Amino acid sequence: MRGSSADSLARLTGSLDQALDSGADGDTVGDDLIAAARVLREQVALRRAATDPSSPTEAKSGLLRGVFGTHLSAEATTLVAEAGGLRWATSTDLVASLERLGVIAVVKSADKAGDGDRLEDELFSFGQTVAHHPGLRDPLSDPARSVADKQGLIRSLLGDKATSGTVRLAAQSVSGSHLTVARALEEYSRVAADARKRLVATVRSAKPLSDSEQERLSAVLARDYGQPVHLNLVVAPGLVGGIEVAIGDQTIDGSISSRIDDASRRLAG
Repeated sequence: MRGSSADSLARLTGSLDQALDSGADGDTVGDDLIAAARVLREQVALRRAATDPSSPTEAKSGLLRGVFGTHLSAEATTLVAEAGGLRWATSTDLVASLERLGVIAVVKSADKAGDGDRLEDELFSFGQTVAHHPGLRDPLSDPARSVADKQGLIRSLLGDKATSGTVRLAAQSVSGSHLTVARALEEYSRVAADARKRLVATVRSAKPLSDSEQERLSAVLARDYGQPVHLNLVVAPGLVGGIEVAIGDQTIDGSISSRIDDASRRLAG
């Protein structure tokens, strides 16, 4: 998101932070913002009217307040109305921004309850499960099944095994706002890390890392990158030994398999 849309999103993010700091319930605000995004995604005429650059700011804000005011919490209604008074490069940027704000609200609610790390771990783990298990991926991507049916499947799977925030976001992942459920969960994980002001490192290792190994690795990466780092852990026996760390657009490969491959290439050359 760039230009006017990026500026508008930044302003709304600040307004969301103020609302949450003032005591607004993050889960309620998050659910409401995600619901508003869904309505605007489906109602093209409303979305275009709310982002029409030729319309007065007050008219667009008033339109959204009138549509959503009796359905959303006061805090969410204020945010949606404010969004109508801002500039957007495309009408779909408004929808994407409201959904992102909803995710941030849910993440911050989990963080406030002390479940921020657990939520990030669960989003990543569920995303990996969906991506690598056709028995789950196929029904969640089946166009013949309704969104409500898919959400019911997710809630039955996760139930009380995951935080309420994870269940909320996992259920949202089947709404169709992203190409695939796995892609949606990956995006939510990035938003969660950004909201919590930390980087995400995907760590592949030949065997599970112990708690002390995770702590040491996290400390080293935080020192090198200048901010906290959340580890997403993947066991990959094919590495033989060592670890491979992907953070941002960088990959740190300390695996034995990569050294064997490198040696083989040198011998072949």
